[in-house]
Amino acid sequence: MRLSIGIVGLPNVGKSTTLNALTKEQSAQVANYPFCTIQPNKAIVPLSDRRVDKLAKLSGVARRIYGNIEFVDIAGLVKGASKGEGLGNQFLGQIRDTHAIVHVVRCFDDPNVVHVSEHPEPQTDIETVNIELILADLEQLERKIERLSRQVKGDKNLRPTLEIAEALKCHLETFKPISIFPDQENEAYDSLEQEMRFLTAKPVIYAANVDEEGLAGENAYALAVEAVAAQQSAHAVKLCAKLEEELAGLTDEERHEYLELAGVKESGLEQVIRLSFSILGLINFFTMNDQEVRAWTIKDGWTAPQAAGEIHTDFERGFIRAEVIPYETFVKFGSSTAAKAVGEMQLQGKEYIVRDGDVIYFRFNV
Repeated sequence: MRLSIGIVGLPNVGKSTTLNALTKEQSAQVANYPFCTIQPNKAIVPLSDRRVDKLAKLSGVARRIYGNIEFVDIAGLVKGASKGEGLGNQFLGQIRDTHAIVHVVRCFDDPNVVHVSEHPEPQTDIETVNIELILADLEQLERKIERLSRQVKGDKNLRPTLEIAEALKCHLETFKPISIFPDQENEAYDSLEQEMRFLTAKPVIYAANVDEEGLAGENAYALAVEAVAAQQSAHAVKLCAKLEEELAGLTDEERHEYLELAGVKESGLEQVIRLSFSILGLINFFTMNDQEVRAWTIKDGWTAPQAAGEIHTDFERGFIRAEVIPYETFVKFGSSTAAKAVGEMQLQGKEYIVRDGDVIYFRFNV
């Protein structure tokens, strides 16, 4: 499965610069005026994994295929976006299919860069965007309730769905995101959420975009972002999109050296991906042959047949068994042949739960 992340925020907070920094490419237009982004910018970014490199080196194969992540950057949201103000409302639908949202918040002062207010006010800025996401969900939900109210007259089985929709409507009307709706352990909720793909049900990572000085030291704006995130049981990262964009094109080693000089150990991309994997419960397993080593991203808790289905539906349909070598075991013995010779290759059936780092060869027959 491909991890997909939507990037939101007010105009000119550094969303497109952040996208450029995350992708290490000048893929998104950047300019000092509101609504520079008038079409959603999308970028597919490989998820560099040192384990893939190690497996390829041990196996002597040249081709390395990493997992990948899709970033979607939409136009800046402003107050009233859900009702047609600005341009952001046109593209909210673009992030309904994403798995998580990175909310970029401006945490630097620069009189040369236009902002929607005189000075950055993180709490107010965050609230403005979040309210528009809530209103967009509310508008969508109200239309659904209208349809359900008519349909339930002929199909009483829809009553639980209508009731949960009405409860969600009441919740949103208090300007609270669906992510903290109390009755989520409910079959009707699951069905409705899968259909509607609510924006405010998605996990959020707040990205405090600071200047270089604020990257290593304390930054009052970033502290305010962290406080908001803590109140919402969300996550926050601090990054300097401008610095990371300038480092795009350097090797990973050079990039990390510069970031360490700036006082940080992880790039914005690494922080966002690490948190996204944790929040969404994702893991990677690996397959290999004499030509390539490849990483596959799946949900933690998936069985071997489900993981096989990520490669091809025939693998899941005709699953026989999985030959599994944990990554650390593979590295210890240096090859699948050596691991198998000492009895360290595991033969697993349909009930096996795939673990992060498993090197797997699937046997199937269709």
